[in-house]
Amino acid sequence: MTLKSLFRGWVERYFSDEEAVILLLVLALGFAVVIWLGQMLAPFLTALVIAFLLQGAVNGLTRRRVPQMLAVLIVYLGFLGVLLAMALVLLPLIWNQLVNLLQETPRMFASGQSLLDDLQARYPQLVTPDQIQSWIGMAGREMTQLGQRALSLSLSSLGNVLSLIVYLVLVPILVFFMLKDRDRLVGFTVSLLPQNRKLMTRIWEEMDDQIANYVRGKFIEIIIVGGVAFFTFICFGLPYSALLAVLVGLSVLVPYIGAAVATLPVAAVAGFHFGISDQFAYVLVAYGVIQALDGNVLVPVLFSEAVNLHPVSIILAVLFFGGIWGFWGIFFAIPLATLLKALVYAWPRGIQQHREDASLEQPVEP
Repeated sequence: MTLKSLFRGWVERYFSDEEAVILLLVLALGFAVVIWLGQMLAPFLTALVIAFLLQGAVNGLTRRRVPQMLAVLIVYLGFLGVLLAMALVLLPLIWNQLVNLLQETPRMFASGQSLLDDLQARYPQLVTPDQIQSWIGMAGREMTQLGQRALSLSLSSLGNVLSLIVYLVLVPILVFFMLKDRDRLVGFTVSLLPQNRKLMTRIWEEMDDQIANYVRGKFIEIIIVGGVAFFTFICFGLPYSALLAVLVGLSVLVPYIGAAVATLPVAAVAGFHFGISDQFAYVLVAYGVIQALDGNVLVPVLFSEAVNLHPVSIILAVLFFGGIWGFWGIFFAIPLATLLKALVYAWPRGIQQHREDASLEQPVEP
């Protein structure tokens, strides 16, 4: 068998069906639009994600015989209330704690240097003066880079403020019309697709519930984990509790890696505030209990078997899509990986089923 015949057989197997070729073009066009026009269309894509999340609440109200428009208004007003609470309460609190943390960074740096000197005095054979100087130099370089990033961020703050204003105005408007005219928008999008779309329908039906459950469940997980971490840090008297709680809540976006990364700032702040003491150990134990309950209780309850992916596949998806789309790539890494899995499993079966249906529909000659 030659390479040409092998390639021809592979093409005939997977791309001989017209629907498969159209689906491939639709997927390629969608990825291209997000990659090259993602920054330009960011408010629209953000509103699309939020409307997708809120649609579940609208459907829940309509199932309880609430009129469609009234359900949309109730959910939308609740969304605006949460948005205003975040803009007026949570964001200023986090910003103030971040500013205080940056102001106290030199003191923390000096405290860390004294801690290293103490370790060198206690264990001179394990920690040498050269190692201490190397660690101090590395920390100094990191502090310099952090200052440069803060300076560049402050210089571009005007553009960031304008972008924030655009988001705060456009996104709520887009969300309202996406919820209000959902059927019309979905009907228009479906009208652009070919009439024969059995394979697309099969893949969409398989993905719809999984993506919806994952995205909504992930938002609920962020809120629960962040809220529990906030009240736990408050009970221990840990400074910068809101900032650390937001970091811990967002760490659940990256499975396995996020929990390990969030441990470093929590341990650093607790160590600088309490020192190497029993209180420091209690904070780390409480943080470990939160992560254990999240992974062994909360995640199975929220997601069940909706997302059945190998851990290696999850890590590869996070690295790949996070490298392409940043935060949103990390957030949607698991749904996109699930989509690719559904395509791999449904594509050959869909084409074969289409051929079998076509053969059954042909009239039998007498």
